[in-house]
Amino acid sequence: MAPGFSIAVGFFAALGVLLGLAAPAPARPLRLIALGDSLTAGYALPADAAFPAQLQQALRAKGYEVEIENAGVSGDTSTGMLERLDWAIGEGGDGAIVEIGANDMLRGTDPAMTRQNIDAILARLQNRKIPVLLAGMRAAPNLGPEYAGKFDPIYAQLAKKYDAPLYPFFLEGVAGHPGRQLPDGLHPTREGVATIVAGIMPVVTEWLDRLQKK
Repeated sequence: MAPGFSIAVGFFAALGVLLGLAAPAPARPLRLIALGDSLTAGYALPADAAFPAQLQQALRAKGYEVEIENAGVSGDTSTGMLERLDWAIGEGGDGAIVEIGANDMLRGTDPAMTRQNIDAILARLQNRKIPVLLAGMRAAPNLGPEYAGKFDPIYAQLAKKYDAPLYPFFLEGVAGHPGRQLPDGLHPTREGVATIVAGIMPVVTEWLDRLQKK
């Protein structure tokens, strides 16, 4: 074999290695953490019907590379979420969807306490540099206008304080629609979760587009 040929082969082999090393690594999927209560956890539903799973599927169908961790705990309150927040988010993520407050409301918890807890949750996530999308809740009519007047504004006010995108009412299109609720009249069916996902998608995709630019 001619010396020149060997040198050429060696040159192109080395070039191939260098080009391989220089090739950009494939984009890592965004890791999102869905923090919430039973509405996030998927109470009485199979795992693939829960909100995080359905949202992940819908986003991937639109071309978003995401992995959504289900960090919902049935029965959780804002107090409970605040207490478990550090271990729930672990090493962190690229973003967190926070849905909490329904159980506070159902138990008649003082809205000032709910506000204080959610404020602390958002502050802690901000300190961890984890962007947040906040999902709101509304007081049930039977609690009266005075309670609703204190509870309902919590989410918009805190979203503004932390410059977080807000989906005003997590159960929009589900609450008051028996066909999209389980027999308990509180939790969504698989179809109800699909309604939630369809409703929140524009807010989520706008948020993700912002995150991907950072």
